[in-house]
Amino acid sequence: MRIKDILSPESMIMDLKAKNKEDAIKEMADLEVATDIVNDEDAFIKSIWDRENESTTGIGGGIAMPHARNKSINKARVLFAKSKDGIDYNSLDGQPVHLFFMITAPAGADNTHLQALAKLSGLLIDPDLVEKLKATKTPEEVIYLFEKAEAKKDEEDKKAAEAKKAKEAAKAQGNAEEDNKPLIVGVTACINGIAHTYMAQEALIKEGKKRGIEVRIETNGSEGVKDKLTPDEIKRAKGVIIASDKKVDMPRFDGKPLVNRPVVDGINKPGELIDDIMDNKADVYHASAADKSEEASSTEKPGVWASIYKNLMNGISHMLPFVIGGGILMAISFIVENYGGGAKSPAFIFLNNAGNLAFAFMVPVLAAYIAESIGDLPALMPGFVGGYMASIVNGQFQVNVQAHATSPAGFLGGIAAGFIAGYLMVGLKKVFANLPHSVEGMKPMLFYPILGLLFIAAIMFYIINPIFSGINFAITHFLNGMGTGNLVLLTTILAGMMSIDMGGPFNKAAYVFASGAFANDPHSATAAILMAAVMVGGMVPPFATAIGTAFFKNKYTMEERRAGISNWVLGFSFITEGAIPFAAADPGHVIPSCIIGSAVGGALVGLWHVGVPAPHGGLWVSPLAGNIGGPSHILFYFLATVIGSIVAALIMSFWKKNVKEDPNE
Repeated sequence: MRIKDILSPESMIMDLKAKNKEDAIKEMADLEVATDIVNDEDAFIKSIWDRENESTTGIGGGIAMPHARNKSINKARVLFAKSKDGIDYNSLDGQPVHLFFMITAPAGADNTHLQALAKLSGLLIDPDLVEKLKATKTPEEVIYLFEKAEAKKDEEDKKAAEAKKAKEAAKAQGNAEEDNKPLIVGVTACINGIAHTYMAQEALIKEGKKRGIEVRIETNGSEGVKDKLTPDEIKRAKGVIIASDKKVDMPRFDGKPLVNRPVVDGINKPGELIDDIMDNKADVYHASAADKSEEASSTEKPGVWASIYKNLMNGISHMLPFVIGGGILMAISFIVENYGGGAKSPAFIFLNNAGNLAFAFMVPVLAAYIAESIGDLPALMPGFVGGYMASIVNGQFQVNVQAHATSPAGFLGGIAAGFIAGYLMVGLKKVFANLPHSVEGMKPMLFYPILGLLFIAAIMFYIINPIFSGINFAITHFLNGMGTGNLVLLTTILAGMMSIDMGGPFNKAAYVFASGAFANDPHSATAAILMAAVMVGGMVPPFATAIGTAFFKNKYTMEERRAGISNWVLGFSFITEGAIPFAAADPGHVIPSCIIGSAVGGALVGLWHVGVPAPHGGLWVSPLAGNIGGPSHILFYFLATVIGSIVAALIMSFWKKNVKEDPNE
């Protein structure tokens, strides 16, 4: 299908009368209905505004591309409209829009229509074409310009395909010349996958040609994944550009310098993205075990538990800086208290207060971002308030860690608040889904915040806080009253879980349990012991692989021995993921060995009552080791880590078979 098949003189407005964004969309929608492109104007306009509310389609350079794809649309079509004076369309560059391309695609649009839409979108990154379109006076001129541009693009694509085919043939025959041109690969994707996806692809490829750089872009659009990157291309690429507004397949880029930006940056800032790769400004991307596991099953519809885990992890990832920063400053304040002037010293007061203030935000932030993951931005405020209410005793507006309250809803109540606020907002969106468009702007500014706050406050005050405060108190009381035997069993299990998937759900579950106990009572000796156990359990895998590669070289490849060197530092820093390449290469030997070693280390932590009142830091926070206010346990903290790591390294290395390659190569 050619571009002229989706352009029509009857779908063009050569002199748009509208003076603002809302009127412009309405004027174009009226014509869509009049020409039988759209069968339900209200539904169509709503879908256009839903897309605009996600991010403006005013892409800059005087162009806007409002688009929709749903059952209110009868056929694929591009409506062209021109405004002489320009319209404030909330464009990304803040400039008025003169050219409008309203793209419509029915819910069942076939690939030929979608390909034509994609091609038209790609042509619009040509500034010469855009300037000529601004000067057009008749619909026939518009169609002529696009036909001419399409023919030119087809010729370029044909030459590029022939060159690629010749290159592949020469390579197959062993006659290919060495290609020294640098390669950058990438993925472009937008929410609807109709326009921005292909414009970003075209802009990046075109910018690469200007700079003598080969750019290969995979598109994730309405017709599925196109121009899929091969493992060989990814392997030899200097870096990766992700210009996307939705999730893409990421683990395949593990270990590559990667820039991750919105799709509009691919359109408007292709040179900047390419420069970030070529100037070595991009960070190296590391895929976690959870990422790999999630991507492996990404073709399946997420189940209930997968959805819960995703939302919970969104909250935890935003919470961690508050936990780590606040927890470590509080822990340092205890050292100052013991060795630097007591509880009245200015240094202790400053550090302790700073840590407490950061810690006070922990549960509210956790709840807020769980809610945001479920109900988007409108759910953030109700989630935050619900999390704050979980941190206080009903009617006492003091945060737990400052007031030493004995019965707030706590960490578990905060999790409940986040999920309730998120799904509450999902429900409110459905309730107000059919409101007239004239009051559309009142929903995020009035209805959602007022009703969201009212409902979450009532639910927390009358239901969640009374129930979870009792649960929280019972758990805290149980943990603080544990005998040595039960404590050893618990620390053994938690530490062992840290090695099961090395950053995945089991690892996170153990860490969340320990950090939750620590959050409920940062002054608890038992909570400090649980934190020490999960840190020892998480340090064992990287240390075990480092020890194994250093002392049993004949059991590991050269690549593994190189990785083992960096694992000394990663282990010291409580970064379990350093052992993932070893586990991925030989899970049958590596994972069980690490679980045993971590469990041994955790058992020793519980047996020796080693407490670390800090939620992160590995051996860097060893000066804090010891029950709060009690004797230092630095030596025991080191011993638990070292013994667990040696046990894991020995089991792993004796169990593995010798590698075939020469260990001295």
